[in-house]
Amino acid sequence: MNGLSHQILLGVTGSIAIHRALDLVSLLRKQKHKIYVSMTESAAHLVDPALFASLSGNPVLTDLFDPDSDDFPHIQAARTMEVALVAPATANILGKVASGIADDALSTTLMTLSCPLLFAPAMNSRMWENPFVQRNVEILQQHGARFIGPDSGPLACGDVGIGRLAPIQEIAQRTIEAIEK
Repeated sequence: MNGLSHQILLGVTGSIAIHRALDLVSLLRKQKHKIYVSMTESAAHLVDPALFASLSGNPVLTDLFDPDSDDFPHIQAARTMEVALVAPATANILGKVASGIADDALSTTLMTLSCPLLFAPAMNSRMWENPFVQRNVEILQQHGARFIGPDSGPLACGDVGIGRLAPIQEIAQRTIEAIEK
């Protein structure tokens, strides 16, 4: 890392690994980066967006339709973000983005971006190994998306296999490398 402050969009989805995304925000903030979080509805059911807002120092995008604003936050993100990272990335968000589906704040924002796009998957190994998920990964890679993990080991459900979120330090390092290359 060269010490510059970067603008990072962190997409957070409804994976049990969501608590590690909180650690990721803290780590990137300590490194002096500006973190903007967009959460899916499922993610907001697991962790209150106010917690991500507090840790990031910025409002969290959870809804495209704010009746009190004339702003288009998903378009603003397209203009200012240097990298977009989805961590944890569920099978659902991989399928949406691979198919061009933009039906919530996060997927719509991801469709507007022209910066590097990274995914750090976290899901059960059966889901990760599913041929449909693997097809979506291949489609995303063909269009320039990069993947960080998943790793193998014990999973939250008690299974052991591939599907663990990669280590937070590795995710942070690879995110900054994607900007600086």
